Amino acid sequence: MEFKFIETNGITLRAAVEGEGPLVIMVHGCPESWFSWRHQIPVIAEAGYKVVAIDVRGYGGSDKPHAIEEYTLKKLSDDVVGVIDFFGEEQAILFGHDWGAPIVWYTSLLNENRVSAVAGLSVPYFPQGDVSPMDAFEAIFEDKFFYMIYFQEEGVAESEFEPNLRKYLESTYFSADGRGMKKQFESPFNVSDKGPEAKYLDNVIQFDDYPKWINHDEMNYLINEFENSGMRGPLNRYRAQRKDFDDLKAYKDKKLKQPAALMVGSLDPVNFFVGEGYKDTADLKANFEPVYENLISVELIDDVGHWTQQEAPKQVNEFLLNFLKQI
Repeated sequence: MEFKFIETNGITLRAAVEGEGPLVIMVHGCPESWFSWRHQIPVIAEAGYKVVAIDVRGYGGSDKPHAIEEYTLKKLSDDVVGVIDFFGEEQAILFGHDWGAPIVWYTSLLNENRVSAVAGLSVPYFPQGDVSPMDAFEAIFEDKFFYMIYFQEEGVAESEFEPNLRKYLESTYFSADGRGMKKQFESPFNVSDKGPEAKYLDNVIQFDDYPKWINHDEMNYLINEFENSGMRGPLNRYRAQRKDFDDLKAYKDKKLKQPAALMVGSLDPVNFFVGEGYKDTADLKANFEPVYENLISVELIDDVGHWTQQEAPKQVNEFLLNFLKQI
């Protein structure tokens, strides 16, 4: 594996690159980096693909524009297209997790001829509707704490997280994985019970030990990445959602055309934002198949939380390899 610095869309992205063959671009979520794909990069490369796992703008070794409008889905999609251009390809296969999933879904929607297939982990494709997601969340969580609402005011979350990066990252990772979600379900006090005046790190789920899917050295690598990059870029992605709504109105209710795959952990907190989760793979498929024209692979993984490809690398690798064989 090597790092390359890719000029795209007026900025420079750092990417981990391995293998030769058809181009596969991996896009991470928040708060992560290319490193969240460390278990997938060598496996997909060995299967005969050129794997490019980027640091999304605002993260790691990539450029970090200051303005909120630099973090819209349109901007991030153009970044991905620029990566395809950099490697001299007409098309690429895209994999995304967490925020990386909407990025790859919308790159596919906005650039249909540049994406041959697309897979998302954790976050399904949600077409644009009649209401901005942030307006909907503010109505739903009017009298409760919700992290996306807390992130909206510039500087507030930065001033809480940046002096406390270890606590922020450990609590975010450990509260949203399978173990953390089980503890939340068993606890008489749930994070969602916090009032709107609370801070993110108030009453967070904590453990005395690390989960099996990440070790201290890996955590230290991620902490170092955010010590160098700061938190404004990652938080600006949340702040750009209203601009997304304005930018993408023309795509209201539009289905994705490319061959697609969706994998979700049964305990992923995203499943419970406004519902009670999914009973099984069939239930997950029934909920989201209508928004895809060619959803060829779907799986709900038992006992896995939000950090899908890190918590269950073997299952994710098998799922992605099987998807690649079908397209």
